Amino acid sequence: MTGRWPGGGDDIRGCLAAALLLLALTDVSGAVPVRNVILCIGDGMGAGQVAAAHCYAGTNLFFESFPYQSWMTTGDAGGFITDSAAAATAIATGRKVYSGVISLALPGDEVELETLLEHFKNAGKSTGLVTTSYLTDATPASFGAHENNRFNSAQIASDYLCQTRPDVLLGGGYTGLDSATVSAAGYSAVTDRVSLAELNAAGIPRVCGLFGFGYLPFEYDGVGALPSLSDMAGKALEVLDGDPDGLFLMIEGGLIDIACHGNDLPRCVGETLAFDAAVKKIVEWAEGRDDTLVLVMA
Repeated sequence: MTGRWPGGGDDIRGCLAAALLLLALTDVSGAVPVRNVILCIGDGMGAGQVAAAHCYAGTNLFFESFPYQSWMTTGDAGGFITDSAAAATAIATGRKVYSGVISLALPGDEVELETLLEHFKNAGKSTGLVTTSYLTDATPASFGAHENNRFNSAQIASDYLCQTRPDVLLGGGYTGLDSATVSAAGYSAVTDRVSLAELNAAGIPRVCGLFGFGYLPFEYDGVGALPSLSDMAGKALEVLDGDPDGLFLMIEGGLIDIACHGNDLPRCVGETLAFDAAVKKIVEWAEGRDDTLVLVMA
């Protein structure tokens, strides 16, 4: 995990879990109160993936320059190798669960676990979820839904639209979401890079970008008419920035893991570099501010 206050600030090494974010922010002696929290997650982005991208680029990745870093274990509640649902739930709620579970107390009484998105929404902040995977995939779902199975796409979509209602949803389309459904739920729907870029953030209460079918294309192959992760991150910040109470935004580079499932090193490297470029764009947006915390995790 790497973290940075782009405009200054004090040590965040005590912030070992994003689920303890509020305590970390309020306990930092002398720090300006943090208004904006941006959590960047590289799905499947372990040390090896970072090293491979570093070697290809011939230089440090941008987020490797962050001033504070730490490591943590990632086993699920059963002590096994985690999956994205259990890992993202641990980040979003501070609670270990079984693999496949989306922010429910399993093991336990299956009560819904409050996520960071819900916590910050209840504090009055605007919220958003952005991914290069499909929008109902495990990582974004763990912040905006509660299900006992990560593949319950229709129920996860319903949780988004009827329960947690993030202000921004940007990612791969379908798998539970379509333009008609999100429009009926009060979201402005966009479907490609041009319509996203032309979206006037002023006065738009909620926006949902449904780009293609399922996963977005790998950067290695070219994204065509669809937006890059940097495009989506920039527009999400533009939409959310108007809230005087601040924002919470989760940005996921979701295809690093997909490339690695196929042992596809070129596409893994391309996705890691694209994720790094999105982090850089976020930090550039935050430069000069002392009210914004940017965290990079895997």
